[in-house]
Amino acid sequence: MSQATELAAAAGSTDPRVGLRAVRALRRLLERLEVVQVDNARRQGWSWQEIAEALEVSRQAVHKKHAGRPAVGSSREA
Repeated sequence: MSQATELAAAAGSTDPRVGLRAVRALRRLLERLEVVQVDNARRQGWSWQEIAEALEVSRQAVHKKHAGRPAVGSSREA
């Protein structure tokens, strides 16, 4: 079973502690997946508008969230 599948199953738990922890973990996983796919789209030449439409958010929202962030797999020296 994949991590997402396991977390989705746990999110349906009757134990609130288990369910809420799974929801928190799913949110973190979703954020990581979004970063990966936005980076993928930008590398393939997608505009911020195209990405926004795919995510059903405004261009401004997706740009604010992802522009200027280091690409996945890159390292920035502090």
